[in-house]
Amino acid sequence: MKVMVDFEECLKDSPRFRAAIEEVEGDVGELEIKLDKLVKLCIGMLDAGKVYNTANKQFVNGIRELAQQSTKDEVIESSLTKFAESLQEMINYHTILFDQAQRSIRSQLQTFVKEDLRKFKDAKKQFDKVSEEKEAALVKNAQAPRNKQHEVEEATNILTATRKCFRHIALDYVLQINVLQSKRRFEILRSMLSFMYAHLTFFHQGYDLFSELQPLMNELGGQLDQLVVDAAKEKRDMEQKHSTIQQKAALQDFSNDDTKLEYNVDTDNGIAMEGYLFKRASNAFKTWNRRWFSIQNNQLVYQKKFKDNPTVVVEDLRLCTVKQCEDIERRFCFEVVSPTKSCMMQADSEKLRQAWIKAVQSSIATAFREKGEDAQKLDRKSSTSTGSLDSGGEPKERSLKGESALQRVQAIPGNACCCDCGQADPRWASINLGITLCIECSGIHRSLGVHFSKVRSLTLDTWEPELLKLMCELGNGVINQIYEARREELGARKPQPGDSRQEIEAYIRAKYVDKRFVRKPSPAEQRSKFMALTKQERRLSSSSEHLPPRPPPPTPKLRPASNASAAAGGEEARRDSLFCPDELDSLFSYFDTSSKLRSIRSADSGIQNSADGSREMLASTPSNNSLSEADLPEPPVPLSLPRRDSPVFTEPREYSPGLQLYWASCARSLPDMAEALAHGADVNWVNTEDDNRTPLIQAVQGGSLVTCEFLLQNAANVNQQDIRGRGPLHHATILGHTGQVCLFLKRGASQNAVDVDNKSPLSIAVDAANADIVTLLRLAKMNEEMREAEGAYGQPGQYSSNSHTEMQYRKCMQEFISLQLEEP
Repeated sequence: MKVMVDFEECLKDSPRFRAAIEEVEGDVGELEIKLDKLVKLCIGMLDAGKVYNTANKQFVNGIRELAQQSTKDEVIESSLTKFAESLQEMINYHTILFDQAQRSIRSQLQTFVKEDLRKFKDAKKQFDKVSEEKEAALVKNAQAPRNKQHEVEEATNILTATRKCFRHIALDYVLQINVLQSKRRFEILRSMLSFMYAHLTFFHQGYDLFSELQPLMNELGGQLDQLVVDAAKEKRDMEQKHSTIQQKAALQDFSNDDTKLEYNVDTDNGIAMEGYLFKRASNAFKTWNRRWFSIQNNQLVYQKKFKDNPTVVVEDLRLCTVKQCEDIERRFCFEVVSPTKSCMMQADSEKLRQAWIKAVQSSIATAFREKGEDAQKLDRKSSTSTGSLDSGGEPKERSLKGESALQRVQAIPGNACCCDCGQADPRWASINLGITLCIECSGIHRSLGVHFSKVRSLTLDTWEPELLKLMCELGNGVINQIYEARREELGARKPQPGDSRQEIEAYIRAKYVDKRFVRKPSPAEQRSKFMALTKQERRLSSSSEHLPPRPPPPTPKLRPASNASAAAGGEEARRDSLFCPDELDSLFSYFDTSSKLRSIRSADSGIQNSADGSREMLASTPSNNSLSEADLPEPPVPLSLPRRDSPVFTEPREYSPGLQLYWASCARSLPDMAEALAHGADVNWVNTEDDNRTPLIQAVQGGSLVTCEFLLQNAANVNQQDIRGRGPLHHATILGHTGQVCLFLKRGASQNAVDVDNKSPLSIAVDAANADIVTLLRLAKMNEEMREAEGAYGQPGQYSSNSHTEMQYRKCMQEFISLQLEEP
């Protein structure tokens, strides 16, 4: 160690010592100034960093809000969410960097200045004081007279004591100087090195973070190029559409016919007509207000704003009449009169008034016709497979929306709170998991991807009955017993309402993606579970033996719909068909309108018109209402139907989650199916020991439509075939499960697939004389042909498959599904 001041020179108190002391004191004073400045600059940097972090956090929150606002665009939402998470991590890294600067620069150097330099100053004060005392003692000793012995002795004693004190204090001062000069080197270097290492860590963390983000950024870069191209194409299409509509409006303005621009028809939503009308108020002033009117579900309603609940003017159009009003001052007025009140309205033109009057009259006629059809179908409602084609009047509501679905789902124990954070009154659900979620957790679930969780609103979305039944079969309690089985054992904390999004998201990913809290069963537990499922399947199979048997396919006992005495006479009549002759005429009248379209195609390609042929083929299907025993075809070759009453259970060579899912599907046990999926079961697992059947085929065998829906919501392949080439649709047709047939058609099952016997589902249904399934398959096939024809030839208007009749067809399929859900 280099000594700045020599201890020997300190004892001599030589000029070299005094010069060294002055040099050191000047250097220490300058060092103090520089360190004070550096500490103040560090404080300013830290304050600026806090302001930067605060502004950066606000910016990241703005990105999150933009992502939440873009929930309809999954790409933007997921990308912005990921970017916000990465930027938030960078903010956290900045905070760590500033904390390190606080410790290394501000705290360490400030401590050095306040403690070590203060000790140096105190030592300097004592040294200066004793130096002055020494000089005074030397002067006094020199001035003592020789003849005054007592003064000489006194001066000598004072000088001796002062020199001893000076030497002691001077040596301490020199030691303090040398220690300070040595300490300043490592204090400054240690502080700055710590600060630089903090920067090194910061940039390494940032580099690692963005290295993980780079593949996503590269992918988005490629998508961005495509988005630019698509945006340009959409812009051209919009400009072309704008020009077309502008020309159409100009032609209508030229012909003075703007009627079609003033109202709209939306058949899919049951709206016969809608548009703006002036309505005369019933107050004393008889004021006129412009309102948006619509005719829907055989009711006349209006609303002021889109978010307002519609106000019903006429409850039932069958009880009202419509007429023109020429006895008032305003033009183009007409009146809708009901037994309790009347409503005076005004159109914008005479053509528009006539269009509204015609629409009201047509809706009145439709209401009477549909109510009459309801009365004819009352005697067939007791059948377990009876459906309804009506779409007006008082239909039995099959699809639930809003508070109805919310109340039914939240009534399940445990569903009144969010499954993941416990927030009360959740309004969202994961339909493939069967749980309820709060809005924050639903956003996190949506970011996981649909292969993990499919999120749907309990109040904003429409709920099909099969989905609602699925939610009621599972619930938060069942799922948490599976996905949180080891949470307490692992000491994991479950999030609470109000926790940060990062904590909740980390927990949800650990729960559903990593499945960290799922308990892996032992081989003994797997065997016990397997035996319990097989026993449950045997019990379900044996209970099905007591159901009324189906008639054999070759000679089914059919009865006409009007012949009630045949049933009373003791014949074992087959269940009524969904379709009566009038309804078939109604359905085929829709397909027969395609004759013009078919003629166009036949003119181009030489293909003959097949509408009549399709109708004749469907009419040849055995039906309760249209065929007698004399009309029956020859007895078909019996099908090799699967035996539900004698399933074969063998001890498996190896237990696996896929095997558990397989037998749970047959046993209709949704909790066991959910547990198998949590354990990693493949939803399309193939049982090579049982004709390559899948869990979905086993669910068909089990007869539960909800089980099929659960598998389909979890990405089961609706067209996967067994070793005989039969898919789920084949098996549902063989077993006569009409509701499952409708469900598979609804989910895109191919009805053109054939098995090893070259049998399609349609040919199987024809051989089995199942009129309802034959009718549904053929109507679905013709509907598909019509859609292909429309796509090829672009025929608009009355040939569109989005017609009222197709709506009836879809509704009858949903009715079959609902009726099977009601069966015990």
